[in-house]
Amino acid sequence: MPTESPGSGLRTPRLLVAGLVAVIVVLGLSIVMLSIGRSPAPTIPGQVDALATSHDACVSCHRNTTPGIVQQYGHSTMAAAKVSCRDCHEVKAGYPGAVEHQGTYVLNQPSTARCAQCHANEVAQFQQSRHGLPAYVAVAGSKDLSPTLLAQYQSIPEGQFAPDKSRNVIAEMEGSAITHFACESCHAVGAPAADGTVGQCAKCHIRHEFSLEQVRRPETCNNCHIGPDHPQWEIYVESKHGVAYHTGGDHWHWSAKPGMLTVQDFPAPTCATCHFSSFGNQGTTHDVGDRLTWYLFAPISERRPAWQDNKTRMQGICRECHNMAFVGDFYTRADAATAALNSFIKQSDTIMADLKANNLLTDKPFDEPIDFTHFETWHHYGRTAKFGVWMQGPDYTQWHGAYEVVKGLAELQALAAEKKGHH
Repeated sequence: MPTESPGSGLRTPRLLVAGLVAVIVVLGLSIVMLSIGRSPAPTIPGQVDALATSHDACVSCHRNTTPGIVQQYGHSTMAAAKVSCRDCHEVKAGYPGAVEHQGTYVLNQPSTARCAQCHANEVAQFQQSRHGLPAYVAVAGSKDLSPTLLAQYQSIPEGQFAPDKSRNVIAEMEGSAITHFACESCHAVGAPAADGTVGQCAKCHIRHEFSLEQVRRPETCNNCHIGPDHPQWEIYVESKHGVAYHTGGDHWHWSAKPGMLTVQDFPAPTCATCHFSSFGNQGTTHDVGDRLTWYLFAPISERRPAWQDNKTRMQGICRECHNMAFVGDFYTRADAATAALNSFIKQSDTIMADLKANNLLTDKPFDEPIDFTHFETWHHYGRTAKFGVWMQGPDYTQWHGAYEVVKGLAELQALAAEKKGHH
């Protein structure tokens, strides 16, 4: 009868383990090989990848070079609707702004001409809005616009109201090395493209998912509407609407199909609810000023053209939650507050005009402290107070707004007296 040598009982388990390891390695390599050239599996339960089985040349190549973009687009409703990469990016040779790419010509960033192929109404509304050329002109001015674009700008209500008046001269002083990352980053939403069309839809509709939830959430607007001169995000956060969003927004119907959204979808408004979305009896618009009654961004706010119609549209949104007595009282009081803030800024303008009439100011902008005090009084604090009023943010109406306006007036009066005393 054979006998076992010492330790021989361990050999079989060791062989089994080694064999299992080899099988696991082979299976792992097989899985890796099979996965090459395929889109990643969805990371969100129930999420569908419309490009999972695509053999399109653009998709196949970019799965390797920019896999994140392919994954994002695969989950979009545009991909589900069979909109291809070429539909947005590919153009003919010689198209303005096109670059040669893999035997064809593409736009790295599609212009609104491409978006208008499917979204003509949205593009037309957008280009008549403050997010169109007026946003660009506010920083760059209108001097470099082509005759066609200048005529388009002047046809827009805000182009008629403020042709170059509200241009930010400080941006010119800082220079493009800085403003490329600052003012231009936001105001490029209305920049002209090489093909002569206007705007960058991707500033709001972030590529490449084009998510309804993303564009409806107020954090999207926070990308630009934040800071001392237009703190809409901060005002919204402190308002009752913002409190409702932050405490209950996770349960709202963010992916509801565009159409007539209701309070069942959004129990309180976001930026999009008031300014863009279909809601109650109001249809969708891409004109951000379509429901506003004042030019609140201006030094002295004036009524918008057809402001009564705009008022009716916005009140149609308000009345989904509030009765007309409440809404009417709010508008009466907010109009009065806007007029009161206008009167403060007019006083600051009178101080500066008096100094200029007495040759106590130079013609060069922002070359002494009083210029900055005057600018901040209307540009930072006057505007903030007005935005605070209309968006119901008491702290920004008061301490970050009206208080600073009154303080600015006192400082202007002291600086003006000092100048006259030295004259």
